[in-house]
Amino acid sequence: MEEILKRETHSSRAVASIIAAVLVIALCVYALLETAVRAVGQPPWLVDPQTAAERAVALPNGVQPLLLGVVGAVLVMAGLFFLLNAVLPGRRARHRLRNNRAAVVVDDEVIASALARRARLAANVSQEQVMVTVSRQRVEVNVRPTSGVSLRRDAVLAAVQDELRDMGLSPTPEARINVASTGVIGA
Repeated sequence: MEEILKRETHSSRAVASIIAAVLVIALCVYALLETAVRAVGQPPWLVDPQTAAERAVALPNGVQPLLLGVVGAVLVMAGLFFLLNAVLPGRRARHRLRNNRAAVVVDDEVIASALARRARLAANVSQEQVMVTVSRQRVEVNVRPTSGVSLRRDAVLAAVQDELRDMGLSPTPEARINVASTGVIGA
């Protein structure tokens, strides 16, 4: 069951792996074909391997600086893409729910919606006055009070913490309440 939960809460690195494998295979096949063409005495398809190696050693001579900069930027971006895919945790915006009988995974947007409803009821405000964002470690509840009506920040925080406790999220995020300094006109 732990493998299923990990698969659902972490993104796959298969796409990046396939891209890297295709690039390496294409480069190796091209080098093999150029070497085979040279071995049988035919002219190269694109660039003779020895000429390409000599040009690479002689860089930046004979290459326009703008072209060299563009190629360098593309190579840096590709390298950064693969490095970040390898190093970053790749977590999806999902949390596990503690359940002994089944593997339950809930999207962070669903959690945010439930917490916004609970905060809205505790603050006695309309739906547009509460915005909740959920991340792996934290829940941010932003409340804009109605002008002239006092808002008990502690009551809203307690309601959100109770809802988080009832949900049984794993890992349990820390709740934070932000009350705007300006209110909205009530209807």
